[in-house]
Amino acid sequence: MSNSTGTESLPGQRFRERFPLLALVIERMLLSILLLFAVSVLIFGGVEALPGDFATTYLGQSATPQAVANIRAELGLDRPLVTRYFEWLGGAVQGDFGTSWASRNSVSEQVANRLGNSLFLAGFAAVIAVPLAVGLGMLSVHFRNRLPDKIINVISLAAISLPEFFIGYLLILYFAVNFGVATFPATVFDGMGLLERIKAIALPTATLVLVVLAHMMRMTRAAILSVMSSAYMETAELKGLSAWRAIVKHAAPNALAPIINVVALNLAYLVVGVVVVEVVFVYPGMGQYMVDAVTVRDMPVVQACGLIFAAVYIFLNMLADILAIVANPRLRHPR
Repeated sequence: MSNSTGTESLPGQRFRERFPLLALVIERMLLSILLLFAVSVLIFGGVEALPGDFATTYLGQSATPQAVANIRAELGLDRPLVTRYFEWLGGAVQGDFGTSWASRNSVSEQVANRLGNSLFLAGFAAVIAVPLAVGLGMLSVHFRNRLPDKIINVISLAAISLPEFFIGYLLILYFAVNFGVATFPATVFDGMGLLERIKAIALPTATLVLVVLAHMMRMTRAAILSVMSSAYMETAELKGLSAWRAIVKHAAPNALAPIINVVALNLAYLVVGVVVVEVVFVYPGMGQYMVDAVTVRDMPVVQACGLIFAAVYIFLNMLADILAIVANPRLRHPR
């Protein structure tokens, strides 16, 4: 006989109680999918609401109303908005973003080439920025309130204050124009050797590293400092453990969750925020592709780029949440 007092747990509650870690991971994944769906609605609707019309831009101001109507019918723009959205979403889920209105080529093929370039640039910048930021954060804690800590903080504040396009133009001026030790524009192509590619992206990589390094370093420093005031850190110091070993062995691992979060957020920025950097350095990535598409009102390309940027950002944030959950010992070893 069932208990009518309501003390019996529902199946979902029982699952959460037995597997709290898995339940939280599944919850984060479902929320990310729902968020991506909502963002897709905003992207499609927002792009449709942009001023201007591709048919008029394509045919010119002297085009007749009949010619404009024919182009709109050919592109399917005369159909209901909701119908076009679900067709676009269904294709996007399968990796098909339709055909570019301007070039008449497959958007998916063009995006694949450009996305690879953007991921290479962002990944190379992350390989440099993440360990450097964590290391500088730990070094700043070790020398807190002393000269090295103050120098690191002043430089990081200056880097945060400068926008990426300004940093990029400064690097171009000094290293490409004045000293001639770097290449500009940052041109890459298929079949290019790894060393040649790295040399070509040196300036945009340096710009991205400077932009994200300061924020990651300061957040790493703050996370470790909050752990340093814990009782077990005082115990480690009383046992004679050196300050640097205490930071590396005890403080940094226990500050892992907030560090993971800030690293993941900045990695998301590296991928999504490359638009300005790619335009400054004329780099053939997703950002440059999206800006070119906006100029000619090539809506399938703009929508595809917007959805991919959103998916990358949401995925990395979801990954940060999951890693932070996994790093929590209370969830890994529930009582």
